Amino acid sequence: MTVDIRVVRAGQMYRYYLRETVVGDGRRPARTPLRAAQEQAGVPVGRWMGRGLAVLGLASGEEVTEAQLRNLFGERGRHPYADRIEADRLAAGDSPKQAFKAGALGRRVTVTGVDFVFRPQPTVYLLWALGDEETCRVIEAAHERAIERVLEWIEDEVAVIRYGKDGIYRVRPPGGLVAARFRHYEARSGRPLLHDHLLLSVKGQRLDGKWGSIHTLALHENTVAASALYNEIVASEVCEALGLATEPRTVTPGRRPVMEIAGVPHELIRWTSRRSDQIAACLTELEHEYVTAVDDDGELRFLPVVSERARAKLNAIAARRTRPSKQSARPLAQLRAWWEASAILTSGVAADVITSLLEYARAAAAAIRARVAAVVDVALAAVDVAATVFVMNAGGCFHRRHLLAEARRHLALVLRGRRRDPGLDDQVVAAVISTHCLDISEPKTVRGREAGYRLYTARWALSDLPARRRPPTLAPDPDRQPSADPDEPPAHRSPGQDAGEWEIPRIPLQYERAGLAGAVVRAQLRTTATAVRGRGYDVVAHQQAAMPEQLLAPPAADAEHDDQKPAAGRGEAIDMTALRALRESRTDVEALDLTADRLRRLQDGFAKAGDAARVRADRTAAGRPATEWTRWCAPGAVARIDDARLHPRSGAHRPEWTSSNQPDGPLHGSVC
Repeated sequence: MTVDIRVVRAGQMYRYYLRETVVGDGRRPARTPLRAAQEQAGVPVGRWMGRGLAVLGLASGEEVTEAQLRNLFGERGRHPYADRIEADRLAAGDSPKQAFKAGALGRRVTVTGVDFVFRPQPTVYLLWALGDEETCRVIEAAHERAIERVLEWIEDEVAVIRYGKDGIYRVRPPGGLVAARFRHYEARSGRPLLHDHLLLSVKGQRLDGKWGSIHTLALHENTVAASALYNEIVASEVCEALGLATEPRTVTPGRRPVMEIAGVPHELIRWTSRRSDQIAACLTELEHEYVTAVDDDGELRFLPVVSERARAKLNAIAARRTRPSKQSARPLAQLRAWWEASAILTSGVAADVITSLLEYARAAAAAIRARVAAVVDVALAAVDVAATVFVMNAGGCFHRRHLLAEARRHLALVLRGRRRDPGLDDQVVAAVISTHCLDISEPKTVRGREAGYRLYTARWALSDLPARRRPPTLAPDPDRQPSADPDEPPAHRSPGQDAGEWEIPRIPLQYERAGLAGAVVRAQLRTTATAVRGRGYDVVAHQQAAMPEQLLAPPAADAEHDDQKPAAGRGEAIDMTALRALRESRTDVEALDLTADRLRRLQDGFAKAGDAARVRADRTAAGRPATEWTRWCAPGAVARIDDARLHPRSGAHRPEWTSSNQPDGPLHGSVC
């Protein structure tokens, strides 16, 4: 995620934000005015944002003063000009109590705001840090526009004011919200990290003119969707302005690929991720302590494997343990010169690549756009989104916000940095809900009846393996190393052996399971799509755009050499003969298939993850005709696809799978 959220409390403002955050994460000298401290740190002044500024007498882009921050965030939610209002009311003859109340925005609160931190992907801020002045201006402008769009989305669809007993009534703030934005340039390690802190006030005005508090839980719940929207906008704005393209890169095997600017070497990302290396080293030690911890009776305190949830908590502990102290902020011009020199000397990337990074990125973008067309098929996008969200969420239950976040990620993957039509993410979500989801909500409160809190599950389910369970593999003794003879005990590990050589068992990650589920359902959809003439090429182009670069096959051969088989390149995944035939007929949708090696890897990961799966109850309404068909895909795992609306397009042919027309063999093109 590139958007973080943190609660701001009234007392916290003086101890942290007013001393460090507003001056570029440096240390603000005592008794130094805010504007002077920002000039010394070399960071720009804070700026006001949001549609709610007009009600408070502020303007968008106006400078944020210390008195305004103190009143709105530090004094438990008072008017930014509360001092002036109170003085005017006292001069008019009001009592001190009446004057103080006039400067308040409703009831006093302890949580006065939330701090959103927006930072682009590493390849984006690397181009910003190592590029020329024009590139720097373009990226900063795209960064600011993305923050504005996300704030508008929060105002329109996320933020709600609670009122009434126990906050049962909710209303959107019609006047909008108020936020203060502060720009930072570097990370704690001194490496480049363009990011902004957006201090969003929780105060909002209702239709009756009364002031209420924004429900912060709703902001937390939609942070992932906000992060996906921000990444999508930044990438499209930067790529369209500079002639670039994005590509998916797998950072951690088994996890979701990350969209980065194509052509920027990964070694430069490693150069900026010194903190990540420190956290990874500490995390290895913590994982070993976790799997070997015993209680007073000598029994293991935890499972002998590290789950995703435990790994996330251990990663947070490692980040706190390795967190360095903040350095003094420096002007941007000085930082840019130091960054370029440090990258040339220590990153391992050639100096001509660093000095001409934008040209290399443009060349890579031209190659990608020549090979990958930006085709978004809403039907296939709905399948991928539904499969990913269903598998990645515990119990297979999810809300609309989960679908929206995944739809935005999928569109960013397919479009490769191109702008999308407004509302396309909502179209994909609507297709998912209407075609592949069952509403299993049992609302007992007013909130449960809202559209954003309806509970869904998929129309097809993944059952777990048979009852026989494999015993968990015990963690090896860290002081013993394996022996060549299996009958002999392992030898003692030398004291200086690297801790990274410990073999710590981990529960398989879920993203590959999501890919397998999507492939199974997509295979059936592709079979159904054959009845729609002229749609086959769009299906293939859509799936080709969603594939990582290492899975794309080389360009097609010349016409005179069309009878030759294409050379097996790196991770070739597309049958080019069938694809060329497809371009001529535009009716066959079986041209795109994954390699057998990748299918085996997905199947193995899915089979291992089946140990943690639970049998889901059949939530189909009582009396529904039993017109489903079942096919085993992995050992003990079943993909059950509902017969209804396999093809979401209205008027399209939708064959029903019944006992009379079930296929005899496995799905053509599936992963079975």
